[in-house]
Order: sequence, then structure tokens, then C-alpha cells
Amino acid sequence: MRDLNKANELFQQLHDEDILNDDLELQTIMKNYIYGDVYQHGTLDLRLRELILIVVNTTNHTLTSLKEHVNAAIKAEVSPIQIKEVIYQCTPYIGLGKVQEALEVVNLIFKKHNISTKPQATVNEKTRFEKGFEVQSAAFGKDHIQANHDQASQELKHIQKYLSEYCFGDFYTREGLDLKTRELMTMVTLATLGGCENQLRGHVGANITVGNSRELLIETITQCQPYIGFPRTLNAITIINEVTK
Repeated sequence: MRDLNKANELFQQLHDEDILNDDLELQTIMKNYIYGDVYQHGTLDLRLRELILIVVNTTNHTLTSLKEHVNAAIKAEVSPIQIKEVIYQCTPYIGLGKVQEALEVVNLIFKKHNISTKPQATVNEKTRFEKGFEVQSAAFGKDHIQANHDQASQELKHIQKYLSEYCFGDFYTREGLDLKTRELMTMVTLATLGGCENQLRGHVGANITVGNSRELLIETITQCQPYIGFPRTLNAITIINEVTK
């Protein structure tokens, strides 16, 4: 049986007030499930749990919930740079608009707490393709990435170029998060989006390649479940099982 006192203590530790004050029945169900079941399952660090949920809520464009988890992350002593970087990492997958609005939420909270961050870019115009190709190859294999470039039709070569220099060059090479964490957050983004099973399959494989275990991937998807629902959770688990069989 779950410990509801422990669930309530954790909720109060992370949040200043109840989120659904006008719907206390749903508030109670979700508080007990999220903090009594999901947060108590597995061995994920509390800081990593909050980073995962910042990515989920950025991807879902659920800004009220995002605000709650950014505040919770600060209380859990998550690095402000990490908070921003996991949102930056979403950009190639969910597009600019959602990320801009998520960053507006974060920046307002940071101003309230007098938090500032420094730029994290490590590439320039001359190096972004080379460095992007390098980190892309580390996750997916150099031969595979080179083949994607070589075998792309002339009308689609620019897409492969964008993947290497923009998706990986401009984002994956940034400081603040290591490659294992960036790949994990990309998997979270794709699982949350739904309808991206081919890409999710590829990034589950990339997670294994860079050193994230099957157990970590299952625990991560479990943390996402209350916010993405069971259909997308089960789809993600099916792909994890398929790739790690």
C-alpha cells in the first residue's frame, strides 16, 4: 500500500500550493498517484525527475504545469543552466513557438529569484557542421550518418545538412548537459509528442549507444506517464522493448 503521508510531504516540499484548488477530487487523485506511486517508483534522482517533467510540459505546451515544475526544480536545487538547456534541447523536435513560450515562463521565474545564466554555445559558423556531425556520429554511428548524407537525393541533401549542423551542431554541442542527458531528453520529447515512432525508435537506440540503460529508459517513461497518458506510454515501452530485445 502506498504511503500517502510521504506523498503529501513530497508534494509540499516541491510545491507552494495546491494546483487544482477548484477541483479537489482530481487534485487528491493526482497528488496521491504522482507523488505516492510514480515518484516513489524506481531510483531516478529527484532533480532528474523534475528535468524530465519540464521537457514533458514544454512539449505538451502545458505552461501552468511547466511553471509548477520549474519552481519545483529550483526547490530541488536543479541547476538553472540545466533547466534552460533541457528546454533548448526540445527546439529541433517541437519547433520554435512552444520553446519561446516555455522560456518566457522560465525567464519570469528566474527574474523573480534573481537567477541569471550565461551563454552555453560552443560552436561557430565554421565549426557547427563538423562538431554536429561528430556528436551525431557518437549517438548513431559515423558510417550511418555519412551514408545518410551520401545517399540523400539532391533535393533532400539540405535536410541532412540541417540535421548535422542545426539539430546536433547548434544544440547537442552546448554546455550544461552531457550527451547521455540530451539523448534521454530527446527520447522524452518524442514519446510525449506521439506519432514519432520511427524517430523514437532511432533515439531509443541512440540512448543505448551513449550508455543509458534499458532500466533508465523504462523509469523515465514511467515518470512521464501521468502527463502523457497510457497510450503514448505503452507505445514508448513497446519501442524500448523492441530495440533492447
